Amino acid sequence: MTRLFLVRHGPTHAKCMVGWTDLPADLSDQPRLDALSDYLPKDAHLISSDLQRCRATADCLAGPGRHRLPDDPALRELHFGAWEMKQFAEIDASDPDLSRRYWTEPGAACAPDGESWNQMAARVGPAIDRHAPPGRDLIAVVHFAVILSQVARFTGQTPTEVLAQPIEPLSVTRIDLGRDGPVLRAINHQP
Repeated sequence: MTRLFLVRHGPTHAKCMVGWTDLPADLSDQPRLDALSDYLPKDAHLISSDLQRCRATADCLAGPGRHRLPDDPALRELHFGAWEMKQFAEIDASDPDLSRRYWTEPGAACAPDGESWNQMAARVGPAIDRHAPPGRDLIAVVHFAVILSQVARFTGQTPTEVLAQPIEPLSVTRIDLGRDGPVLRAINHQP
């Protein structure tokens, strides 16, 4: 069995659409990072998105027994294109129809010059598969939509259904991949 531990990076404190913008994470809560590290399996592969908020979080979790893999840009957050670093109200005011469709009918809708949920999921799924060693554990430090794309993929939920689920910074979502199919063991768990 392969166990996936999908960890959301540390908080950025941004109050806007942050996709591919390379913001740092606030990793000042050492007790919380220690609790997270203690919760995760010691003998595991550890990968992250190439954005610094994920890289730095993964580096905090690296340690004896964890095999740190090179960062993978395929594990990046949704690309919000022209909406990047804009606040929700600003986006809604500039294009209310597309903004509404983007959140109520996720899938094919995308921000101008950005990517859709479907495009992001098609990029992320093969990257997870590529790094998940059969019969081993994989810790992937990634982003909100990346985690939810894998929940949707392995549970059969729609993007609309999974987007209702909170995924807090430094939380863990665990999916076990075994002979009998995938099993969601935890979502948004905060050690």
